[in-house]
Amino acid sequence: MKTLLLGLIATALAACSSEPQSRGERSVTVVAKPVQFVQEERVVEAIGTARAARSAELYPEVSGQVVAVRFKPGSFVRKGQPLVELDARQERLALRLAEVRVQEAEQLLGRYRRIEDTGALSESQIEAGETALAAAKIERDQAAVALEERTIRAPFSGHISFSEIDPGDRVTPQTLIAQLDQRGRLYVEFNAPEAVFKRLRPGETVEVSAFSDPDSSIASSIEAVDSAIEQEQRSYRVRTVIDNRDDRFRPGMSFSVRFADEGQSRPAVPEASVVWGGDGSSIFAVRDGKAARVPVTISSRREGTALLAADIDAGTLIIIEGVQKVREGQAVTLVESPERPAADVEVAGSGT
Repeated sequence: MKTLLLGLIATALAACSSEPQSRGERSVTVVAKPVQFVQEERVVEAIGTARAARSAELYPEVSGQVVAVRFKPGSFVRKGQPLVELDARQERLALRLAEVRVQEAEQLLGRYRRIEDTGALSESQIEAGETALAAAKIERDQAAVALEERTIRAPFSGHISFSEIDPGDRVTPQTLIAQLDQRGRLYVEFNAPEAVFKRLRPGETVEVSAFSDPDSSIASSIEAVDSAIEQEQRSYRVRTVIDNRDDRFRPGMSFSVRFADEGQSRPAVPEASVVWGGDGSSIFAVRDGKAARVPVTISSRREGTALLAADIDAGTLIIIEGVQKVREGQAVTLVESPERPAADVEVAGSGT
């Protein structure tokens, strides 16, 4: 009886020891598809500031007392329109005096011309009369310029800013009158990282949107890039231009700038096929009918798809369903034909 009991225990132990081996040889049903390679897309974002395509700070040419301010802050002014007038009484008198002297010189030279053929005057006297007339005309023109400088005019058409100048104020050439902006076109300037220097060139486009209007996505064309890289920040200045004929935006506004930079081609797999363990992330490839663990690093994600940094050859079968049931070296049975075309990877969307 004792011998029989020992035999039964030995048989049970042998069965238990052989069970894991038979389980290890059992095939697991999985779904696998050939790995696809897609171009990695790196999204770069920056903050830009808008400025008018043409802008000028207006200063008086001369010192004087303000007698009239002929614009409303924020209004649109035409080229040549008077903006500020300074006291010009002395300049008007000087111009009138210069005009009188021109008239006198013309009359004197006219008398010289009438008696020139009589021989009563020498050639040098006639030349002196001509010189006097020329000098008088120069003095008249100088007086006209001095008078014109007493009126500050718009150098081009545009919108004028607020001003702190009022009639009665005394101004100098260092006194800021106002700022004039031609904002039908706006420049949006931003700093781009040195790594994308080859990507951003004149003629390329980036997407910009105003912080005050996040839905205002605009395709903005790059007009110019700076000639050097800023050494401390390792970035360079980029200028884009946007159409603002509807006067929707203002100089000084902040804009979000976004553009995609294409990187290298990477293996793309469904995120669900990536497993995590104590040694990091990995996927399972099918090699010789068995599951083979491949260590991977996720470079970026796109709407359920993981782009990998890994040593994977094109066409390698990757387990995409049933991955939680397999382990290294386990036999697998495919329920879908590996020749079946894999679904296209959606390439639209954001980067990292």
